Amino acid sequence: MKHAGLNFRHLYYFWVVAKEGSVTRAARRLGLAVQTVSTQLTLLEQSLGKSLLTPQGRRLVLTEAGRTALAFADPIFLLGEQMQDALAESEGKKMRLSVGISDSVPKLTAFRVLSATTQLEAPVRLVCSEGEFDALLADLALHKLDVVLTDRPVRAGTTLRVFSHLLFETEMIVAATPQLARRYARQFPASLNGAPFLLPARNNALRGKIDEWFELHQVRPDVVGEFDDNALLNTFGRNGSGLFFAPAVLAADLQAQYGTVTVGPVPQVREQCYAVANGRKIEHPAVEAIIAAAASGVFNPR
Repeated sequence: MKHAGLNFRHLYYFWVVAKEGSVTRAARRLGLAVQTVSTQLTLLEQSLGKSLLTPQGRRLVLTEAGRTALAFADPIFLLGEQMQDALAESEGKKMRLSVGISDSVPKLTAFRVLSATTQLEAPVRLVCSEGEFDALLADLALHKLDVVLTDRPVRAGTTLRVFSHLLFETEMIVAATPQLARRYARQFPASLNGAPFLLPARNNALRGKIDEWFELHQVRPDVVGEFDDNALLNTFGRNGSGLFFAPAVLAADLQAQYGTVTVGPVPQVREQCYAVANGRKIEHPAVEAIIAAAASGVFNPR
């Protein structure tokens, strides 16, 4: 049965209730009476012929129909909020840059790249989100993001109309806490045989290069951890759980922030950083500033 005339105000009230988990909290957020929100929610359920929320203790939880409705309501109202933000920022002459950061990209790398936007005359409001490579590309294609920072180019033959711009390439180092470094720095890299290592997960673009390097030097590491999230890997590394690979460009930053030091250089393994955008011609001034900074070499190791 097709239902005519979906009331988007009712849908919006449902969306807020679903996010807040309570009609009372939703009413407070909306500045409305509890009875008003409850009535509008009931009218929506009646128009759809489905129950969207059900009590569970003191909270309201989504039914199966409610989860389906929320999946459609989310992009509608999130984009609406982004539109309001963008309009408000245009009046205040502040530029919004929505950035997706692949979870394989070191946070220090993302900081270094995004620092280029501070050189613009107009102030920039950064809105950063982290996620998996494919999910971020989908959001970029839907224009939810202005740019994606990632460690790999978009593969050839994809149906997505997105383009990869190489920002920089750097050789890697093996890093560790000073205590571990003293143990394994001598006779590097032969000393790494049996050493505890924290490695990127096998779906990471860098992992294959690392495994090849181990094979080249006949090193059999003791892999104590594998991580999708680079930040979590670094957290274990700075706490002495194992040795880890890091971009040489970040060696000084890692020592200053995490207290880790270089065990040895790994010039054969190189990591790349890309900015992925919706067009070959960059139109967003902040993304243009990042590309220009990369072309000038400011991201390269000093």
